[in-house]
Amino acid sequence: MDKLTKFQNQKITFIETQQVKEGVEADLYSFNEDNSKDLAIVRVRADYKTPMQRILKGEKTVEGHLDGEGTLAVTHPSGNTTINKYPNSDKAGVSLGIDDIMQWSASTDLTFYELCWPPYEDGRFENLS
Repeated sequence: MDKLTKFQNQKITFIETQQVKEGVEADLYSFNEDNSKDLAIVRVRADYKTPMQRILKGEKTVEGHLDGEGTLAVTHPSGNTTINKYPNSDKAGVSLGIDDIMQWSASTDLTFYELCWPPYEDGRFENLS
């Protein structure tokens, strides 16, 4: 897949591709003119899932659908779970906070984005599965 040079009308620079787990890989990007956040473009092969992750740190995390079919399950600290099915008409992205638990599941090959404020660092997410 070609690497992006722009995202949401902002210039970005490709850093590296990481293998998250079997069936899941992420392209990591920095924003050229905004170091308050960073970007991952994550590809999930059909019938695979991202790790179930609890958000431990950070001001804000936004998950958004780009292509393919699947779901984003979010369990909030209250215990309520929201299932977001994609594709859908809402292009906004889902804003998450500390102690939210998230997991993407792909029905077909699925691509989503993840924006992190401040930029991602180890320890931001706890893998639960």
